[in-house]
Amino acid sequence: MTGNWPRRGLTVLLAAGALVGLVAGPSLAAGPVAGAKSAGDPYFPLQGNGGYDVGHYGLTLDYRPASGALTGVAKIRATATQALSRFDLDLRRNMAVSSVTVDGQPAVFTQPADLRQELVITPAVPLAARAQFTVVVRYSGVPRPVTDPDGSIEGWVTTNDGAFVVNEPQGSPSWYPCNDTPRDKAGFDVTVTVPTGLTAIANGVLVDTATAHGRTTYRWSQPRPMSTYLAFVTTGVFQVSTGTTPAGIPYLNAVDPSQADKSRAQLAKLPAMLDFFQSVYGKYPWNSGGALVDHAPEVGYALETTTRPEFDSAPDELTLAHELAHQWVGDDVTLTRWRDIWVNEGFAEWSSWYWSEHTGNATAQRFFQRLYATSAKDTGFWNPPPGHPGGAENVFAGSIYDRGAMTLQALRGKIHDDPAFLDLLRDWVAAHRYGNATVGDFVAFTEQRFPELGLKHFFDVWLYQPGKPTDW
Repeated sequence: MTGNWPRRGLTVLLAAGALVGLVAGPSLAAGPVAGAKSAGDPYFPLQGNGGYDVGHYGLTLDYRPASGALTGVAKIRATATQALSRFDLDLRRNMAVSSVTVDGQPAVFTQPADLRQELVITPAVPLAARAQFTVVVRYSGVPRPVTDPDGSIEGWVTTNDGAFVVNEPQGSPSWYPCNDTPRDKAGFDVTVTVPTGLTAIANGVLVDTATAHGRTTYRWSQPRPMSTYLAFVTTGVFQVSTGTTPAGIPYLNAVDPSQADKSRAQLAKLPAMLDFFQSVYGKYPWNSGGALVDHAPEVGYALETTTRPEFDSAPDELTLAHELAHQWVGDDVTLTRWRDIWVNEGFAEWSSWYWSEHTGNATAQRFFQRLYATSAKDTGFWNPPPGHPGGAENVFAGSIYDRGAMTLQALRGKIHDDPAFLDLLRDWVAAHRYGNATVGDFVAFTEQRFPELGLKHFFDVWLYQPGKPTDW
């Protein structure tokens, strides 16, 4: 993600998911019990659920922009990680559920008034541990944006010609039922119907379209495992173009006509960016690339939605690079808890600096030097430390990005061997492909790779200690 957060403007000026138990619970040999109502993230305690792992989401949506009404059918394939008498999905209560089936049998369900995003499901027959099962949820309503602790909005944000849909960190349940934790990754197929004349863009590749009775249906597929917050379906009037990068990555761009002239020069560099980051981080992890540029001024940020990052307006070059790098660092290798946001944002921000260096503009070291010149008295710049944001309101603080990227550049200098540093990054991504990681995981991975450097103090100073690092 990038956006109008503190300190971020300086950058512009410078030029397979494993099964998850989610929370500790009964052993597989125990009798059926209720799955946990939370995945246990202290920053967002309502997020996610326990007792099962989702393998695939099939979403069939009908959106009517004139009224704002969304009708949906979610078909969710999952595996029980414990014997379950009941389990929860995350879905905001403004989306009213009309029916639920589990393996084709009607299930009892409730949307408790005291739990704003819990859909509690009791199947007709308890689920055995390791059992594969299919849940079908039919629902409808008028989706509303979600306001985060830092005041930003997300979820289903209406625009003058449709909706701009972004979910980080808690917007997904505003428009579809899910196990909304980054740790439960799944493939997605999304089918959405809108008035003819509008286009619906989602993750992955466009499988087909069909028009009848003044409405057009778009079917998208992205089968590789990704986190729920990275799913999207944005609708509106778009100019759509497709191509293939020189290295063979297919891409699709969708641009609001009002942003076409402003984004043309930047999007022309998209193929080269994808190929460059593939050379840095390894094979492109998804079935398509590209970008979506909308006109949604009230949002104020861009988001690294899988395969096709979304921009609320025409992006500058470094923002485009940041979001495309996220396809590896953030979307492929994803944070485990929201306090681990540095493994997403610090890496993507450094990647935009490295793109600048690659193209003969400001080097990553030049970015570092400009930022490091910031006075230690400017505590708002240096805090919170990127390895420990301290609370949900700080997940997207400027220091996570700027000081976070500086940490990697300082590490590059500490290693003092660019091929070795780049091998570290590439191997890190390969070791966690389609998985999740913590800040501590990267620290341990690096210390094991370079034991002779004695990096414990370095990481403590740059990632965990408040204030300006001065001795590393």
